[in-house]
Amino acid sequence: MRFLNKLMGLALILTGIYFLGQNIIFTTHTSRYWWRDIPAGGSVICILGGILILLLAGREARDTGWILVGLGIVLVFLSGGVLLQPTSLWTFFLSFFSMIGGYKLLTRGRLDF
Repeated sequence: MRFLNKLMGLALILTGIYFLGQNIIFTTHTSRYWWRDIPAGGSVICILGGILILLLAGREARDTGWILVGLGIVLVFLSGGVLLQPTSLWTFFLSFFSMIGGYKLLTRGRLDF
């Protein structure tokens, strides 16, 4: 039963990310100048490197991983490669509560109301 709760929690988290991520568009080559693409490539490298450090390295490298993820997010917005489309309030609440419920199921194994 614990495994089923954790699996359902992971499914809820992924569903929430899907609903929230439907209105976020990542683009490349938004500028005709070659130096505008440097932050876009750097953001991908920083985010992937940060995630790999968070997943594979020990606790001593956790701060470095979070710094790389944060730098990657800043570089995404500097490159102008993120387009945020409007989302409905219903979609936002659905994704938010799905992620929170999934996180509680994944960590605690139950939902507390």
